[in-house]
Amino acid sequence: MQLRDVSFPTPQENIAYDEVLLSLAEKHEAGEYLRFWESSAFFIVLGITGRPEIDVNSIHARQDNIPVLRRSSGGGTVLQGPGCLNYTLVLSKQKYPELNDLRKSYEWISAKLIEALRRSGVEAYFRPLSDLAAGPDEKKFSGNAQRRRKHYILHHGTILYKFDLSVISRYLNMPKDIPEYRRQRPHTDFVTNVPIDPRVFKDHLARVFLASAVQNPSAEELLLLKNSR
Repeated sequence: MQLRDVSFPTPQENIAYDEVLLSLAEKHEAGEYLRFWESSAFFIVLGITGRPEIDVNSIHARQDNIPVLRRSSGGGTVLQGPGCLNYTLVLSKQKYPELNDLRKSYEWISAKLIEALRRSGVEAYFRPLSDLAAGPDEKKFSGNAQRRRKHYILHHGTILYKFDLSVISRYLNMPKDIPEYRRQRPHTDFVTNVPIDPRVFKDHLARVFLASAVQNPSAEELLLLKNSR
């Protein structure tokens, strides 16, 4: 598995680069990837079926010049920014039969995330369909989403570790579809940070997935990224 630890200057580039890695795996047999990235600026990203008129407080987003983007995977609308670590996995469905079933794939990948978090000093647990939570109050710190192709899946998620939780309710409305364990709690009562050192967590997750040493983006990856704009 190839390892990338690269954050691009713009949210658009960071979202597009995940798609580049999936495309290289699916169309060009480039193999599997693990990537880490973090945005230096706040932005909102919708899932493939997300509706900004429902999910986003457009007035506040416009006032504060917060970009509203869309990704190709499912899942809900999230706010990104400093203190939110992103991880991206491009995984082979042939290599891992567990990935062929959507629900089982979330459980299987989450188990590996939970192991890396445990090694990093955080006790976490899985909450269907695709969340990770912590603490006795079952507070969410990680959301996950997928795009599924014929041979590979793109699985990406977030780890809130030093995020300004107070701004979430400024830009995001209460979602229409919520998991049962949320119990109608507002963002401020439902979401939390976990006390990880991101460098330590990255190392542990790379070990769990047997990822190789960090490599810079290849010339082909950068060309595809440039052409995606």
